[in-house]
Amino acid sequence: MKYIGFICVFFGLFTVLDAQAQNDSLPLSQKQKVYTFLIDDNIDPRMNRRVRLALEDAKSKEADLIIIEMDTYGGAVNDADDIRTMILELDRPIHVWINKDAASAGALISVACDSIYMAPGASIGAATVVMGGGGDAAPDKYQSYMRSMMRSTAEAKGRDPKIAEAMVDQNLEIEGITEKGSVITFSVSEAIANGFSEGQANSMKELVEEKLGISDYEIIAYDASGVEDVIAFFLNPVVSGFLILIIFAGIYFEIQTPGVGFPIAASITAIILYFIPYYLTGLASNWEIAVFILGVVLLLVELFVIPGFGIFGILGIICILVGLTLGMLPNDAFDFTFVPTGELFGALLTVLLAALAAMGLIFYMAPKVNKWRAFSSIALAGTQNRDEGYTSTLYASDLIGQEGITHTRLMPSGKILIGDEIYDAYSRGEFIDKGEKIKVISTEGTSLRVRKLEG
Repeated sequence: MKYIGFICVFFGLFTVLDAQAQNDSLPLSQKQKVYTFLIDDNIDPRMNRRVRLALEDAKSKEADLIIIEMDTYGGAVNDADDIRTMILELDRPIHVWINKDAASAGALISVACDSIYMAPGASIGAATVVMGGGGDAAPDKYQSYMRSMMRSTAEAKGRDPKIAEAMVDQNLEIEGITEKGSVITFSVSEAIANGFSEGQANSMKELVEEKLGISDYEIIAYDASGVEDVIAFFLNPVVSGFLILIIFAGIYFEIQTPGVGFPIAASITAIILYFIPYYLTGLASNWEIAVFILGVVLLLVELFVIPGFGIFGILGIICILVGLTLGMLPNDAFDFTFVPTGELFGALLTVLLAALAAMGLIFYMAPKVNKWRAFSSIALAGTQNRDEGYTSTLYASDLIGQEGITHTRLMPSGKILIGDEIYDAYSRGEFIDKGEKIKVISTEGTSLRVRKLEG
């Protein structure tokens, strides 16, 4: 009998240890990862990129669910469609909390989510497609496309497709909801009553804990990377204008001082820094960059191949300006329907002011460049001997008033021929073709300043 007590104690201890081992083998409860990001600006290529990066980041961080905080008046239909498609194809729950407005494209994106919650005073609807100026309705082909997307998206999420369509089409009449002549815009209570909102939430915390019923969780907010901050910096119109100035000035001074390398290197760097941020955000497309490059090629052909300044030079300048301007805009080829008037005017103003500033810099600096001995020494490809027709780089004042002809084209600097001697020279800013009669008006440093003789 004395062993019975010992055996009972042994089996009791074994049972406790076995139970503890089983408990240890159970998975520990993990906090749910709630990923959040903002749609708080116009729906355009930049927002399209933000949403794509945020969804990719949510997947990489293995988020259990995603919540969009929405406050937008809408934007471009094509970008809204891209965002809608990304949301519909997502492999995890995604909800939207309308903090204030979900109008137009914002309504479409909201309907694509698994559930819609709204803050007090928020609204959803008014999805009629409007022009870039924000006033007149867009042509019917865009309205038809938007109606179709609203219907199909509502059907996919179990919402009334007719109500979704009536958010776009003012001619639809739904008894008890809307009359003909106005599109639907729901308040919080109206959206809940008609199945376009699952409820009201005063805050993100209330939404997660009370509406979604999640108590153990962590919030992961989308944080743009340093690369995105750099891109945003170069998208600033002031920075873009400064880069355009460098582009024009760099190309010009490289033509004037061939072989130096620094001006063209600065210009190429500015071109890269200008176009890459706009390209990554979907604003600059391949054909717009190609138009810019074509413009540069046409301008070089005009300067070095075809004498004078005619059609190639004009087309080149136009192509360069068009490429730079369109690269800043969310246009669809030459369709500017959804380009806000302010953005269009801002892009044109930025490019034109930068081009004018570059011209001013060129006319101010061109005469001085010829005096920079450093440029002359770097650009010199060989020795200019007197028996080859060259003279000293320091010219006597008795050359003033002498007449000759241009030995090379002056752009505005180049070489002239007086008698049998070749001299470095530059004009007063204008281009003078090869073989034109000129007159020396001053001797400044290592170059002669000349003007073209008429007749």
